[in-house]
Amino acid sequence: MGVGVSIFFLTLGAILYFAIEPDVFGTSVHMDRVGLIFMIVGGVGVLLSIFMGSRRGQTSEERLARREINPPDL
Repeated sequence: MGVGVSIFFLTLGAILYFAIEPDVFGTSVHMDRVGLIFMIVGGVGVLLSIFMGSRRGQTSEERLARREINPPDL
């Protein structure tokens, strides 16, 4: 899940939590709880995207540094 999808979940969750009445679909579905779950999923997605994106950049730099130090034998 990328940053864009995570922000979408955060936005959708905030709309469901703050802008819609909790019992709009009756007593079986509480839209405020659904919105809270979407906001949690979106927040975790943003954090994981940032964390995994920073790790991905480090590995490619390490590979490039190893190639420059030890060139292949021809």
